[in-house]
Amino acid sequence: MSNVPVAVVTGSNKGIGFAIVRALCKQFPGDVYLTARDPSRGQDAVAKLQAEGLHAFFHQLDIDDLQSIRALRDFLKEKYGGLNVLVNNAGIAFKVLDTTPFAVQAEVTLKTNFFGTRNVCTELLPLVKPYGRVVNVSSMASSSALGGCSQELQQKFRSNTITEDDLVELMTKFVEDTKKNVHEKEGWPSTAYGVSKIGVTVLSRIQARMLNETRKGDHILLNACCPGWVRTDMAGPKATKSPDEGAETPVYLALLPSDADGPHGQFLSNKTVRTW
Repeated sequence: MSNVPVAVVTGSNKGIGFAIVRALCKQFPGDVYLTARDPSRGQDAVAKLQAEGLHAFFHQLDIDDLQSIRALRDFLKEKYGGLNVLVNNAGIAFKVLDTTPFAVQAEVTLKTNFFGTRNVCTELLPLVKPYGRVVNVSSMASSSALGGCSQELQQKFRSNTITEDDLVELMTKFVEDTKKNVHEKEGWPSTAYGVSKIGVTVLSRIQARMLNETRKGDHILLNACCPGWVRTDMAGPKATKSPDEGAETPVYLALLPSDADGPHGQFLSNKTVRTW
């Protein structure tokens, strides 16, 4: 079993995820794993970094597939005895003009962005070693979507006592409400991406609270962040930040020094804690 520290970035063969891997290759003192659903795309991305003189490893990961998540879990456990840095970056978004019915968009988007991310956390968080760092890539869209929720929903999502089960129930309800076309009446905003990222931000708050309760002495710091509006396949060419600029906040959180006692359980953008 290797004593080398290890970092994993989900959904990292392109865009912000790829930029995060590139930065970690330069700054993280250990092995960095680039992951992707498609092995050939993942290997191509690793080769691209190699051409820049950087060294990343590849491991297949499809966050929509529990077997794939568990295969990565078992690999990390066996080879490294755990994990030091986890960046949950994998996510999807429908284009604004996409004509896919909203209920389908809601189901597909939440399946990956919320439920997939949650599954990765369920399997990998127990592996995180003392002084580990966990970064869940959310979005400012979570804040704006929260503002578009009814007062009742806002209260639930801001609660300091909401549990993971409560959150799963709410995310499931959103998908069901879109299918019945009653989501607006039920107090939801009409943004599947925004609601999925509310889920990621609130999940991060819950996870941080749980770490405080169960592993207080381990000094693990877990946060959610917004990379900003970044020029990627997802956001398009008009966005204001380059992928490397988008990677700055996630990388800052992934590399918080071992003597840092925060931020923890926060939502950040531009390296700054935002009010939730």
